[in-house]
Amino acid sequence: MKNADLCLSSEGAEVILATSSDEKHPPENIIDGNAETFWTTTGMFPQEFIICFHKQVKIEKLIIQSYLVRTLRVEKSTSKEPVGFERWIEKDLVHTEGQLQNEEIMAHSGHATYLRVIILSAFDHFASVHSISAEGTVS
Repeated sequence: MKNADLCLSSEGAEVILATSSDEKHPPENIIDGNAETFWTTTGMFPQEFIICFHKQVKIEKLIIQSYLVRTLRVEKSTSKEPVGFERWIEKDLVHTEGQLQNEEIMAHSGHATYLRVIILSAFDHFASVHSISAEGTVS
């Protein structure tokens, strides 16, 4: 089976929760496939969002495009509801002045129905997530 970007809204993914929202930069921008649009935090940390796949998937690689994110944690759940998350990946990102951070993470044991992405800290009062891609297959 061919790998797909499982995090795209066009593939059926949905952002079901975000801890902050700006009407000009809503959380749905993370999964719209356009790196020019983004979701922005509102200042306090941690901030998080949850992506629902509506089916179990196997993720092999995550690619996260962000700006000013210092520490990022990704948790996953295989439950039918967004509960029972387990810590999966935690990364300190490099500050890239004036450029997007492009973080590519090879994933192990990547079965999930939900992903919770938590920005634990940032390099400034605000941070943004431009896109998240999850390369993999439907389980």
